[in-house]
Amino acid sequence: MAKLSALLIALAVCLISTFLLVLPAAAQGGAQVSILKRDGTPTSKITDGDSVILRVELPEKAAEAMTVVFGLDDPAAGITRCKIPQGSSRCDTDLVSTLGWHWSGGAPVENRSVYASTADSSPSGGEVLDSISLQVAARPVVMVHGFVSSWDAWKNYLGPDGYLASTGVPGFAVGDGQVDGVLNTGDIKNPAGRTNTLAQNAAILGEYIRNVKKLTGAEQVDLVAHSMGGMISRYYIDRVMKERDVAQLIMLGSPAAGTDCANLPAALGFYLPATLEIRPSYGIEILNRQIIHRKGVPFYALAGNPIVNPVGSPCSSVPSDIVISRQSVSAIPLHLSEIPLLHVDLNLSQQVFEEFVLPLLKKGPGEYPDEPDPVLEGAAAAPLQFTRVFTGHVSPGESQELTIHIDPNVTVASFALYDPSLSFDVTVRGASGKVIDLDPAKNGLIVVNDPRSLVQLGYGFANPKPGAWLVTLKAKEGIAAEGADYALTAQFTGGAVLQGATSSMIPKVGEPVEITAALELGGQPLPVEQAEAVVRAPDGSLQKLQLSLSGDRYQTTWRPSSPGLYAIDLRVQGESIDSSPVERTAFLSVEAQPASDQVRTIVSLIGVVVVALGIVILGIGMVVWLVRRGRSARQGRHSRQP
Repeated sequence: MAKLSALLIALAVCLISTFLLVLPAAAQGGAQVSILKRDGTPTSKITDGDSVILRVELPEKAAEAMTVVFGLDDPAAGITRCKIPQGSSRCDTDLVSTLGWHWSGGAPVENRSVYASTADSSPSGGEVLDSISLQVAARPVVMVHGFVSSWDAWKNYLGPDGYLASTGVPGFAVGDGQVDGVLNTGDIKNPAGRTNTLAQNAAILGEYIRNVKKLTGAEQVDLVAHSMGGMISRYYIDRVMKERDVAQLIMLGSPAAGTDCANLPAALGFYLPATLEIRPSYGIEILNRQIIHRKGVPFYALAGNPIVNPVGSPCSSVPSDIVISRQSVSAIPLHLSEIPLLHVDLNLSQQVFEEFVLPLLKKGPGEYPDEPDPVLEGAAAAPLQFTRVFTGHVSPGESQELTIHIDPNVTVASFALYDPSLSFDVTVRGASGKVIDLDPAKNGLIVVNDPRSLVQLGYGFANPKPGAWLVTLKAKEGIAAEGADYALTAQFTGGAVLQGATSSMIPKVGEPVEITAALELGGQPLPVEQAEAVVRAPDGSLQKLQLSLSGDRYQTTWRPSSPGLYAIDLRVQGESIDSSPVERTAFLSVEAQPASDQVRTIVSLIGVVVVALGIVILGIGMVVWLVRRGRSARQGRHSRQP
């Protein structure tokens, strides 16, 4: 019996020893997994996108170094790892992003399990040490409206009946009052009022995002932006965002390369400087060359493409959503999708939400690429060719007739009318003298009844007869008593080409800028009767400069007088080879920077003020010291008197 007992004991010792050799010391049980916030405090609740630290702690110190692998819901689905040094009992991972942890296959997952296992090369993974449950809330989405708009551009997304209601995703629209922060991209009731710059609106967006994060406890948000809101969001990410708090940027019809439709309200002095910041010259030559940093944020964009015939695209290339072309939306590297909807519908459409926005909001773990900053690409596409922008004011009972000269070799002429109050009946008389009944099929006639749009009426003609075309604008019954303003232009494909440029897009104040123009047909110069540059300063004031012939180009020299964004409309009138009139306009932008001597002057003045204050303070101190010394002396004399 004693021999049997000894044999059993020896067998047990052998089995235990073998078991301990096969498994790491930590797998003997009692290991504990914990999830820590950035500040090191334990947590069991996070918001999708938060960064956390995963920790495993053993009941005893490890006899040898061991690697621990962490898995999400599945021990074998490794997301990160850490290494426990020999003689230590725990290890912490680096910060782990939880982007997508609220979603799995497009369905919400409010509770996740995080497993810690020993490292093992087998397909099934190593031995599970411990696991912990984690509640994951949906990441909030912040919506950014566009030009001459407000938070209610997102009314279809918000509220108990909004698109977001059934998803569990908290929705915020900048300016909605849920937290502080209101953008100013123009007020339809005050078109002559000043808007914020992109930089100012980006700072406000940053304030709003900070307030959303504070309210929800989230570390990151998704940005969904319409139109100019995409430019504001890009500016925020590049210049304002210090530590990444945007998971992804989702843009709907955002003009990365601007739109020439903005030249219409800009010519009336409306919504400045916003209308100048969405001109192609600003977007391509200034914004896109400076706002390039993504900080890892992936960019997604949707372009509306219902307009495919140039006849029906009044102020942009095709395909377009009538005001923003696909070419403009995709002018910077991004993930592009398309849909046949007009610009004003992109932020309202349920189809856009369900087919484009929602799938991006529901991306799961591992579906958020850490995207590098893009490399600046080559030259942009050739600028579109326009007549000048005709502007004016019509009172009740009045009408105005405008003459647009179409030169030979023009294959398409498209007209754009800016009429936000919808106050005019339009009659078009061709070069033949006949009135043309505008037809949606033949002329691409489009009427936009949204006053916030950059164009209200668009129509065009294929192979138009050269000569003088007359457009009559007649005040409708019911026009406002004070009348209404308008702006009209024509875009030409084919015919003469105006090449306009400035020697610098971002000069210093006072720096000479050469403005040049050349009118050509088939690469050959055409005679020019008049060339002038109309410069609109940041304060709205206008200056006209005449260009003179220098070699094969016309040019003049101009110096910006103050910092800010200038619009330069370069108007050229000439003759085609058959002596018929030719008129073209190039729309340029220049952003003047403070002169270095101005900066030095300001710094010097600050220095003088500081020195002067120091002298004053020193003088006051000396006076106080002398007064106190005098009092002490008098008190000493009095104390020595018998």
